[in-house]
Amino acid sequence: MRKLFGTDGVRGTANKYPVTSEIALQLGKAAAIVLRNGEKKKPVFLIGKDTRLSGYMLENALTAGLTSMGADVLLVGPMPTPAIAHLTRSFAADAGIMISASHNPSTDNGIKFFDSKGFKLPDEVEDKIENLVLGKEISTEHINSKNIGRAYRIDDARGRYIEFAKGTVGNTSLKGLKIVLDCSNGAAYKVAPLIFRELGADVITINNTPDGNNINEECGALHPEVVRAAVLGHSADAGITLDGDADRIIMVDEKGNILDGDFLLAIGGLDALEKKRLNKNTIVVTQYTNLAFDDLFNKNKGKVVRTKNGDRYVIDEMNKSGYNIGGEFSGHIIFSDHNSTGDGTIAGLQILKIMKERNKKLSQLANVLKKYPQVIVNVNVREKKPLDKMMGAVKEIKNAESVLGNKGRHLIRYSGTEMKARVMIEGPDENLIEKLANKIADEIRKEVG
Repeated sequence: MRKLFGTDGVRGTANKYPVTSEIALQLGKAAAIVLRNGEKKKPVFLIGKDTRLSGYMLENALTAGLTSMGADVLLVGPMPTPAIAHLTRSFAADAGIMISASHNPSTDNGIKFFDSKGFKLPDEVEDKIENLVLGKEISTEHINSKNIGRAYRIDDARGRYIEFAKGTVGNTSLKGLKIVLDCSNGAAYKVAPLIFRELGADVITINNTPDGNNINEECGALHPEVVRAAVLGHSADAGITLDGDADRIIMVDEKGNILDGDFLLAIGGLDALEKKRLNKNTIVVTQYTNLAFDDLFNKNKGKVVRTKNGDRYVIDEMNKSGYNIGGEFSGHIIFSDHNSTGDGTIAGLQILKIMKERNKKLSQLANVLKKYPQVIVNVNVREKKPLDKMMGAVKEIKNAESVLGNKGRHLIRYSGTEMKARVMIEGPDENLIEKLANKIADEIRKEVG
């Protein structure tokens, strides 16, 4: 069983194991060994972070570990996670490191790695790093004082990403569009407003004053009602709300309807399908995506492939099979023709470009997807006891299966990044599925809540 890495890097409460400066130091040393490309050149690592106060601590510790092993470090400061993926390629670095706990509260932090091509590491590579960190102390004695690495602040990193993002829509003019942008007081607070503004949009920016402790706090992708109120208040054409590290997006149309990843994938996927730009006429989603999505694409002679929940599994399937659009209902949207990971800013640009090209309001574009009722109940847990060992929960799950028959489905699992169990039920009667989900959640809560 893995002790450091979860489904999205190393994550937890900042300054508590495993998210400590001591572990970060060792992770830096181990990464310098495992992720360097070849032995002849000096390895180069690029480090970015979001706006959490603990990012300074982890950034310095990682830098110390890497440089002590003879690696040079490029420091780009607060930048979105997808920007780190792009910049790792742009600077021809051996690997990229992002310090972020994404949508988690400011008290958490995390460390995730990208390979030289900007992809998240496979489990077996993370295991190599973990085994080194948890093994005997990594020696630095073979690195003499002349070979210790250097750390450099990269001043033009922000501009590089801005131009890259604008280029993904061919610098399409967004003049005439008024948008509200919620930066979640997170990693995109400097770059995202400039990207949309430089393309001509009238941008009303909210939650872009981070103080180290307010990231994701009652704002951003986890609280789309905030941007919804601003869209209606400013009579805007669209709202875009990002999470703390800007790798996910939720949008709001001009009527105030909240559009999750299913809607955005439907808009982007159908547009690509019609233009014959959707590889193999196939889009990749996870088990959480609404079943109405499959019906929509089948009706339009497209195909849907489903993976386990988690953007890394979506990306793995896309890479393995040559697909170019995929994502999750939670807002991780991957346009792999443009970036190697989910990118909230780029996804937002693609949707706005479609609005301009088709001269349609966002509500008109989103109207293509008519979702079946779906309920998700999150349960805070103190431990992740196997679900099949909780007899009360098992009984309620079987009851739900009996009641729904072939007219619904369920998905009950633990979060890979938080101490939570997630109960999802989909079916034709919203009141019924809500009752069934709450009964299952209550049993889980009794056992491990």
